[in-house]
Amino acid sequence: MVLDLRKFYKATNPSKTLAVEKAEDRKYYIDFSSVRGGRIIEKLRDKIALLSPDEPTCELFTGHIGCGKSTELLRLKADLEQEGFHVVYFESDQDLEMGDVDIGDILLAIARRVSVSLDTIRINKPRGFKALLDGAAKLLQTEIELKAEVGVPGFGKIAVDGDGAVSLALGIGKITAKAKDSPNFRSRLRQYLEPQTNRLLEVMNQELLEPAIEELQQQGKQGLVVIVDNLDRVNASQKPWGRSQPEYLFADRGAQLRGLHCHVIYTIPLALRFSNDYGIVTQRFMVDPIVLPMVPVQLRDGTDHEIGMALLRQMVLARAFPDLAPAQRLEKITEIFDSPETLDRLCRASGGHVRRLLRLLNEWIMEELQLPLSRKGLESLIQAQRNRVVLAIGDDEWNLLRQVAQYKKVAGDDNYQRLIRSLFVYEYYDNEGSWFDINPILAEAKEFQR
Repeated sequence: MVLDLRKFYKATNPSKTLAVEKAEDRKYYIDFSSVRGGRIIEKLRDKIALLSPDEPTCELFTGHIGCGKSTELLRLKADLEQEGFHVVYFESDQDLEMGDVDIGDILLAIARRVSVSLDTIRINKPRGFKALLDGAAKLLQTEIELKAEVGVPGFGKIAVDGDGAVSLALGIGKITAKAKDSPNFRSRLRQYLEPQTNRLLEVMNQELLEPAIEELQQQGKQGLVVIVDNLDRVNASQKPWGRSQPEYLFADRGAQLRGLHCHVIYTIPLALRFSNDYGIVTQRFMVDPIVLPMVPVQLRDGTDHEIGMALLRQMVLARAFPDLAPAQRLEKITEIFDSPETLDRLCRASGGHVRRLLRLLNEWIMEELQLPLSRKGLESLIQAQRNRVVLAIGDDEWNLLRQVAQYKKVAGDDNYQRLIRSLFVYEYYDNEGSWFDINPILAEAKEFQR
């Protein structure tokens, strides 16, 4: 079997999220649960499907950006669909301006996505919702026309009531699209919706979610699950009154995000776990966030984590030889790399950050354009990446990084939150619980060793 360089390059695209329900993507999927703190996704599935299928649940899911959360959430979606649930999964940054998000924006995005997903289910006369939308349109004096349309690009198929009532998906879609593109529009919309947030929750529950669940159950489904991905990407910028966006959304307004009458899973920024408001977040949602840690490449004492390294090797080799068994792939290492040690160097340098590993590999292929890939080429890319990262690190932060490397833990203050957000520090899990270490490419920096 001759390796196709172009196909290998395409398979290592770091921006591609694997959807395990697709046969082609499933060949690339590696189950890291044995080194990531257990069967996290299975526990989430069982809580919804086995323990509480008829009672709404709300879960928080977090981890470093790029560590594989979206892939795992899509796997959860597939598992829950097999259990008989209707699952609405969406990436919130497609609907929201992540630098400026409010509670009403999130609720409207959920309402639109649910409406589009359930376009075959007839929702009887959502009068309260229509009144809110009509009020928003009149207040904002926009050209939004809340009337029945079919096949509107970007909004999916539109279901129209027999009496000509507005389609929720179309009406909300037009408003949210306008709000994402226009800060002025967004501000005026919030002035209208903010005092009516509880009313918005009420009509979503009574006129959309509850009727939809009832209809789904009549069709033999277990219920409705909404997965809101990429909310962990909201900027840490401050609101005008001084609260950071993540603290405002998940601490101050968490009770309202939890108020939907269906199963909901939100991704949240990992740095919130180190915030002074973390306790408030857990009180508002009444759950602890579920953390997806990095894939470990070494143990706390610095020696190789053999299982983690073996799984990362398979992740890389599967992108080249998806149809081969794991043992057969290992025999093909030197067709891709100039030595097995070069593959191990790639895995260690990534620190177990899945997207960063794929990005490094993808750039490496593009640079050399021939196989096997050379150790010299890899070292050049690692050095270039290190040079870019160290430019953003000050003396105080180097001192903090040295403390993390020595004690394998972080403290709950703003400086450590920045190290987490900037991917200077990674979180891992072992039998003793979570522990932390610095990004491996920083450990080799002259500034760190000084």
